[in-house]
Amino acid sequence: MTTQMRENSTPASPRSAQPDSFVKRILLIEPPFYRLFKETYSLTKYPLSLGYLAGTIRERTDWEVMVYNADFCQEDDFIVIRFLTGAGYENYLRTLGNLDCSIWKAIQTTISEYRPSVIGITSKSQNYASATNVARIAKRINRDIIVVLGGPHPTLMGGKILENPDIDICIRGEGEITLVELLKAIENHERKDTIKGISHRINGKILDNPPREFIENLDGLCYPHQYAAEVLKDYDQYPKHAFSSIFATRGCPYDCTFCGSRYIWSRRVRFRSPESIVGEINRLRKLGINTIRFDDDTFGINKKFIRDLCLAIKSKCPGTKWSCEIHVNLVDEENISLMSDAGCETIRLGVESGNNQILKEIRKNITIEKALAAADVIKKHPIKLDAFFMAGFPQDTEESSNETMRAMKKIKADSVIFSIFTPYPGTEAFDFCKEKGLIKDDFDVSLYNHQSPANCFCMNMSPEQFRRVVEKMEQLVSDIHFPMRILFSKQGIERIWHRGPLWSFRYILNSIQRKLERRL
Repeated sequence: MTTQMRENSTPASPRSAQPDSFVKRILLIEPPFYRLFKETYSLTKYPLSLGYLAGTIRERTDWEVMVYNADFCQEDDFIVIRFLTGAGYENYLRTLGNLDCSIWKAIQTTISEYRPSVIGITSKSQNYASATNVARIAKRINRDIIVVLGGPHPTLMGGKILENPDIDICIRGEGEITLVELLKAIENHERKDTIKGISHRINGKILDNPPREFIENLDGLCYPHQYAAEVLKDYDQYPKHAFSSIFATRGCPYDCTFCGSRYIWSRRVRFRSPESIVGEINRLRKLGINTIRFDDDTFGINKKFIRDLCLAIKSKCPGTKWSCEIHVNLVDEENISLMSDAGCETIRLGVESGNNQILKEIRKNITIEKALAAADVIKKHPIKLDAFFMAGFPQDTEESSNETMRAMKKIKADSVIFSIFTPYPGTEAFDFCKEKGLIKDDFDVSLYNHQSPANCFCMNMSPEQFRRVVEKMEQLVSDIHFPMRILFSKQGIERIWHRGPLWSFRYILNSIQRKLERRL
């Protein structure tokens, strides 16, 4: 990359406005989701999956690559759950269906200016409809652009994705090696039959190639943030914490019915070495990033890895603070003491339900008593506790929901992360809901997400009854998250630093106003 590109933080566009001959240039896109609810809501994060892909392309090909997080907004307002389920949801539906909105126009401009030959879009189920909008925009600009879709949703759905005519190729599973092979096949005009892990068309027929083997040596991959300054559009507009996430493992041994992780990574866990992880941490520290977030589905997995990693962080990255999500069954005094001593300052704990029968039905492999005991162990240490809870499992009743609310209070977490059960296509939970008649044949994935007011997949509650339950839960979470607690959290202080005291004053006034409105 040239010096000018680094200064502008955006890879330079070709000078010619005319359609050029084939060029080895790929644009990797995170489609908008939060910004569809409110333009100043934001995924203020460098998407790790795209970082890994971009780095691998840089190291193993001579293709130009740019990463575009279309869900990023520099203003980055706090996300309010009650807004997502109310006016925000109406905004979401309206913006999703109108390609003349400014969000889609910005994507159109970026594609037109960069003029890629290939566009790679990452997609979860919740933003799949948005991803298809991006594909449609790309094809409107130039039908010859090859549109490739990857990520959790395409992995779960396979070749069915290609029923959309705007999508040319689907990558299933880990994409680093697959995408490199695909780009080489494209530039050499080779057939794609031998590329494992893709679904594609031949003469109009959709073909699923054999699956790609999992990458065994994760240490052989680049650090995902390694090339961010060169490849990420608007790099200089991102705060430092946007680059603080790390993966230590891939795979999760647990078997929750509602989770698609095992279909993407498998239940066999692959570990990076502690040396590789602390190498990445120290690279981030040189950028002034001293607080790290582990994005693994479940941190640590076993005691030996937790011990080895904690000792490595303590000895080679002294002063580093970090957070992670850990399974209840991994919480004991030895593990938490090691983690605290190595700088762990926040633990996210997946509880989900306060009812033991529900926990058994979803195969969480815990009890609420064990979850509360785990929380008590964590709170003995100077570690902030975030607890995940979910409402609306198919077997939930009003009483089990009340038990969940009691557990939300009893666990006394610093933060409660609340969501509504959403059956993702391709998961066991989706098949169960389909079998019970809770999902109809005209299921539209764009309508449902973890805060959608359209969600109701309960066998024992009517939609009206369930909506009342959810509103009580949202109110409880809102009370737990009193605005002053959020504002003076680590994240809140960082936003005050970047945005100024006037922003924090407006935030407090708006929060108090919303609280008063709910009581009137």
